[in-house]
Amino acid sequence: MRILNRYVLREHLGPLLFAGSALTSLMLLNYIAKEFAKLAGKGLPWGVIGEFFVLAVPFTVAMTLPMAVLVATLYAFGRLAAENEITALRASGIGIRDLLGPVMIGGLVLSFVMVWFNDQVLPRANHRLRNLQEDIAQKKPTFALRPQIINTIQEGRLYLRAGRVESSNNRLYEVAIFDLGDPSKRRTIYADSGDLALANNGADLRMTLHHGYMQEVSRSTPGDLQRLFYVTNVIRVKGIGNQLKRNDNDYRGDREMSVCEMGAQVSTLLKERIQVEREFTQNLENQARILSTGRSVKPDNTPAVYHEVPSIDRIYCGAVAWIGSMLPGAKPPGPPTLPPQVIPGQVDPTRVAPPPPLAAAAVPSKPERQFRTEQVVQDFGATLAATTNSSDVARIRLLTADQGIDSLSVEIHKKFALSFACFVFVLFGAPIALRFPRGGVGLTLGVSLFVFALYYVGLIAGEALADRDLLPPWLAMWSTNLIFLTIGLALLSTVGNEGVSSRGGEMGERLGEWRERVMGRVRRLPRAEARA
Repeated sequence: MRILNRYVLREHLGPLLFAGSALTSLMLLNYIAKEFAKLAGKGLPWGVIGEFFVLAVPFTVAMTLPMAVLVATLYAFGRLAAENEITALRASGIGIRDLLGPVMIGGLVLSFVMVWFNDQVLPRANHRLRNLQEDIAQKKPTFALRPQIINTIQEGRLYLRAGRVESSNNRLYEVAIFDLGDPSKRRTIYADSGDLALANNGADLRMTLHHGYMQEVSRSTPGDLQRLFYVTNVIRVKGIGNQLKRNDNDYRGDREMSVCEMGAQVSTLLKERIQVEREFTQNLENQARILSTGRSVKPDNTPAVYHEVPSIDRIYCGAVAWIGSMLPGAKPPGPPTLPPQVIPGQVDPTRVAPPPPLAAAAVPSKPERQFRTEQVVQDFGATLAATTNSSDVARIRLLTADQGIDSLSVEIHKKFALSFACFVFVLFGAPIALRFPRGGVGLTLGVSLFVFALYYVGLIAGEALADRDLLPPWLAMWSTNLIFLTIGLALLSTVGNEGVSSRGGEMGERLGEWRERVMGRVRRLPRAEARA
């Protein structure tokens, strides 16, 4: 059996490597075609260009490896069935499910490897790639000008907008330059066209503008406008370098963080959301109290206590911490600190006392009522406006926290969903290949393209719905996996009930059986009516 397992896995290894390299190369070439315009004309060394595309490989591999697993599964099992090896093994007493065992284990192992890859390798590569893109953009920034938008030449000082940009000869048309360097006045320069070039020192930018005018407005006398027309105007901007400076920006987006880092941010946002939700509720209660009694209660600023909800990132990070503690030389973990068991959105009653109820006041006299009414009228507007403003701010903070939680949760579940797609595609592809043994390369390509398109469209659509809070993040990311897993298990349950022929005529046989069954019922119907 060990020899057979190695044989089946070896049949999958070749198609897996070929499909993985081919798909990765195609997607990488597509990425190169999109990014080539940002690199051309920069004078970059070949080492930097090679590093740029090497750092783009991990993202491509994360997307193409599940595709390669499906292609390898369809091709390998299709070839085994087409050459009657499956029939010979079944005649020797080896069932189909015995052949699927090592492949399923291999797919599961590959899924766990991809979890590590997506959690450790991919975020680091994305972070280095983004930093490299920023460094390249700062080298000869004139080559990175985009038409119809305001481009930054010098941050906080000089901005440029061009209607049309010719990158081949650094020619600009319909130019508008906004100079904010002098805080006492605003200067705007317009030109029909212009040329960009680096000065002889290689560090300054030389802009030659043609047929335009320059206007200035003083901030002290905004009613006075000075306008100067020119035929040719040369502007020299210092400090625009032509050297590639490598910087390391510590900021990380959601695709540049590991699962544990994103989980920590989700916990922080959940704490903030609970706190803001309590403040929002208190503001609403204060508004109702002001409208009814004219008095407000001092808000409770005690930090809210929340309950840690089990999630996939916490389970994963706990497993990683346990494995790390088992390694030689690792420090043993300390005693776990369990958070208080408090329902989210509620305040710990042991730490925060409830507000005292309003005491019943005696019935005031008429002068006292008039005085209180005048005082309430004076303070009512300001107090109500303050609480209303606080409620609006709290509502915005709630929306911001919800968006951050949804975005990070989607990225966490996407890492795991893409990883376990390898195992799902094994269960989905093997029964299809065994069901249509004569499909060949056409079946492999057709089914693969259809599944890839459906899977990634579902993934993108689910991400968009989850970001808009229309679907839970886990459902949005795992729904396509669940659909293909259900179909695969249903097909897998019928494996072993194939037709008598392995020449691809099983579907015709089943259609013939269904046709005969329907026609038999139709023939029996008149006889039943005649007996009645």
